[in-house]
This record gives sequence, structure tokens and C-alpha cells, in this order.
Amino acid sequence: MGKSSLASGFYRLDPKERLNFVKKFAGLTNEEVALLQNTGSLPLDLADRMIENVVGAIPIPLGIAVNFLINERDYLIPMAIEEPSVVAAASYAAKMVRDGGGFHTSSTPPIMIGQIQAVGMRDPYAAKMRVIQAEEEILKKANDQDPMLVSVGGGAKDLDAKIIYTTQGPMLITELHVDCRDAMGANAVNTMAEAVAPMIERLTGGRIYLRIISNLATKRLARAWCTVPKEAVGGEEVVDGIVNAYAFATADPYRAATHNKGVLNGIIAVIIATCNDHRAIEAGAHAYAVKNGHYTTLSVWEKNSKGDLVGSIELPMAVGLIGGAVKTHPIAKIAIKILGVKTANEFGEVLAAVGLAQNLGALRALAHEGIQRGHMSLHARNIAVAAGATDELIDLVAEKMVEERKIRMDRAKELIKQYRTSRKI
Repeated sequence: MGKSSLASGFYRLDPKERLNFVKKFAGLTNEEVALLQNTGSLPLDLADRMIENVVGAIPIPLGIAVNFLINERDYLIPMAIEEPSVVAAASYAAKMVRDGGGFHTSSTPPIMIGQIQAVGMRDPYAAKMRVIQAEEEILKKANDQDPMLVSVGGGAKDLDAKIIYTTQGPMLITELHVDCRDAMGANAVNTMAEAVAPMIERLTGGRIYLRIISNLATKRLARAWCTVPKEAVGGEEVVDGIVNAYAFATADPYRAATHNKGVLNGIIAVIIATCNDHRAIEAGAHAYAVKNGHYTTLSVWEKNSKGDLVGSIELPMAVGLIGGAVKTHPIAKIAIKILGVKTANEFGEVLAAVGLAQNLGALRALAHEGIQRGHMSLHARNIAVAAGATDELIDLVAEKMVEERKIRMDRAKELIKQYRTSRKI
């Protein structure tokens, strides 16, 4: 009989007992088990309280992007990411932007949208009117769920209702607009949506199904913009190359996806470092990129009358400084301290600037020297390590592969064997 993943009561086991189960199932060695148990700065008992079925933790390199000047204030940017070149590109781009006065930012209030789905109404449009008429009562019920949020100026501020047509017939979607202040807001919004659902069910005569936050946070936007002197970016020809690369991305969703991935490389690295919800940020960003009916770029790059490069970006930014792992994970707390932001709005604006910087770094590399030149050396080192190189062999093998432009696992293994034979390393 083969191995079975059926494990009734697995969640009741402590992490070491779970890991023993996994060890037997997957044939892990004692050394591999020891690595999983070595959770470093995240104590295993704390990890066990953060998510379910914990057996260990996975470290991700944490780097610091420098040179960021945002609204005339200096920032250090903590970034947790496994991909080479990202931190360096952000730092280099921030230095170019600094020559033009740095980044400027703005944001809208931290409003999140909670949706309540009603189906099966006999009179959906009349039901919509009844919901709108009861706005004051619905908002009061919502705000009764979180007096603390209301006391600091947040809470349910507005209500909307819309009819949508689906394969299951018309649905009435009631939307609560909740000011979440310095929280991301999922718990508060979901609690409010749950609380008002019976009221909406009575008003509409329909049946309520989903009651949940939307990650397309179109009411909670962050913006950043900058001017980069043409001399800083490498000349007017490079400016033209970047603007043409942007134009390509606006017209072609295949290129736009990679363009926006460059934006998110920077943003998501900071989100992970601070233990915010990177899945919500990515979902919202990509949905926002298609808000006009076709998938396009989150950022815009233009050339002004002086020949300088002008960039701007706008995207949803549902981030928080309180609640969840942000205040639980010890490294996330340190990352927030390094970042030095005081409000969720400030945090969102910094993230928009980081995304614009990361995008600039990638576009400049593409327009000026090709993306691989700067990326190649770090990638080669990773391949050398994966192939078994240690100590000085890592640099020797990486340099040779870059020189040959053959950055492959098989070539790395050949070089390791050659160096060890010839130098007895």
C-alpha cells in the first residue's frame, strides 16, 4: 500500500510531531529536518500561532534599498526577496530620481470596500432602492461592530448598491465603504459585512451569500511621480528607449504583464518584509491594470520639453501597520522601524515610489544595456552554489560562466570539476 497524506487530527499535533510525520512521508534526512526546525528569528511556537500545520519556517534574504528621497524625506527600504538585482536596481533608480528632486507622492483615504451579495430578488431594482434608503441604518449597524475604529476617525462612511447580471441571473451587490485608518482592514470590513447581511436580506427579499472584502481597492489609491534628468539616466537616447519600452507595454498585454511584474518586484519585496498581504496587493494591482477594459501598464513614462524623463504611477495600496503578522513577526516589526513610516497612507505612498523606482531600473537596463548584463553575475553565483561550489570556487565559476555567457547548471558542474582537479580545491 502506498503512502497516504490522510492525517486526521494533524492540526492537533505540535510542530515536531507534524515534522516527524512529514519526515516519514517524504523521506527527509535528519539534516533536512534540522534545517526545518532552525527557524531563526521566528520562534517555532510563534510560527505555530500564525498559521496552521506549521513544521518550520523558510528564510528569505532581507536587503536594504538606499538613496530614496520621497517628499523631501530620506528613507531606507527593507526588501525581502530571493531574486538577484532587484535591491540594487531599486537603489540605483532611486539615486537617478534623487538627481531630479526625488519622488513626490499622494494618496486617497484608506477606504476599503466590503461586498454583500444578494440573489433571488423578485424586484432587484426596487430592492436596490430599499437598500439605499436604509443607508443610515446599515452604516450604524456596521459601525457598532468596531467602536474602536470609529473612535479614531475610521469606520463605515458610505454605501453603494449595484445590479450585476450573471449566469445565475441578476444579483444585487451592496458595498460598504470603510475607512480602515492604519489597518489593512480585512477583519474589520468582513465583520461589518457579516453584521449587516441579515438586514440587507430582509430589505431585498433575496438570499445573502458572500459577505467579504474586495481586494480591488479603487477607493484606496497611492500615487508617485518623479522627473529624472536625462543626464542621470544616460542621455536623451536612453530616455527615448524607456518611453518606447513603455509605449510597447501599453499596447501589448504580453509586455505589460512583464512591465508590471517589474513594478511589483519592488513593492512585493517590501510587503513581504513587513508581513503585509502580498497576494491582496498583487490581485488589486493586476485588476487595476485592466480597469479600462484591456490589460495595460500601472506606470507611465514620458519625455518632457527639456528631454528629461517623467514617470508616474497609480495603484491600489491596501496595506496596514497594525493587526495580523505586522505586529506579531519580530522581523516585520524591525522592518517597519527601519522604514520609519507612521501611517498606512504614508506606507502606501512609499510603496508606490518603490514600485516606480523598480520599474525605472528595469526599463533603463532594457533600453541601455539589456536586462541580463546586471542580472547575470548574481544569477551565475546562484547557479554555482546550486551546482556545489563553495568558498572561492563560487566566484571563480560564476566569473567564468559570465565570461563565456554560458550560465547553466551543467557548465557550472564541469567548471567545478576542472578547478578542483587543476587546483586541488
